[in-house]
Amino acid sequence: MYLTILPIPGWPFDYQPPWVVLALLFWCFAAPSRVGVLVGFCVGLMVDVLTGALLGQHALSLSVTAYLAIMLRARIRIFPLWQQTFFVWLILLVERLLTLWAIGATGQPMPPLTYWTPSLIGLFLWPFMSLLLTPMERRVGPR
Repeated sequence: MYLTILPIPGWPFDYQPPWVVLALLFWCFAAPSRVGVLVGFCVGLMVDVLTGALLGQHALSLSVTAYLAIMLRARIRIFPLWQQTFFVWLILLVERLLTLWAIGATGQPMPPLTYWTPSLIGLFLWPFMSLLLTPMERRVGPR
């Protein structure tokens, strides 16, 4: 959450990775009995409050993301990491589409094309984040 609200001046702001979404996806894959749609909704509300976004915008997208991660968990976890990365990227695109829908539904101006770069950055960060958090997954206990 801290990395999401870290103040970044200027042009790098558009290239900020979706840290919260990546962490939520990992924990939905690792411990679906503990992290689910309700956690995604609550974390989304916290992101809305911390970033000053429309209340419920991130809550909707993160709860749908958590639902997709839990429903597709058994199918995605059997693949090697490089193939898991592709499916995580698709889920990241769904999250960006839902956020874009909320932006359009409220009448805000359409974001520039750099709006899609966080999903690409998440594509490249997923293998590293997955390998970094796997030891913590083992400490959590059985799934």
